[in-house]
Amino acid sequence: MENAIGALASQPPPKMQLSTRRTGGVAVVDINGAITYADGSVKLHETVRDLLNEDNRKILLNLREVHYIDSSGLGELMRSYTSVRNQGGEMKVANLTPRVHDLLKMTRMDAIFRINDDETAAIGSFDNSQNVS
Repeated sequence: MENAIGALASQPPPKMQLSTRRTGGVAVVDINGAITYADGSVKLHETVRDLLNEDNRKILLNLREVHYIDSSGLGELMRSYTSVRNQGGEMKVANLTPRVHDLLKMTRMDAIFRINDDETAAIGSFDNSQNVS
């Protein structure tokens, strides 16, 4: 049993996969896996940029299935957030795992991102005056 646990702990985090959907006037990006340099964390920023190009100004990152973020991934979160803010939009995060929540708190990014415990609360907290396609 000990070898199986050690093997599990040493496995690399799963590669990041993204999907987008619209709920209640908000573009939701479901992220699965790790947000890391090795997995092309720039995919996140590209997805957010594409949503902005489609006139989406309310963007929610659903991090329910994200268990690991490296420094490059943190940079992509900030880059995405900055792009959204520069376009007059709002970006929030929801469904953080304890590990990701601790990471955002430790890096003080929790003071930047609007963090919601669940998707429903996050969607309800967006400013209704902004338009989404």
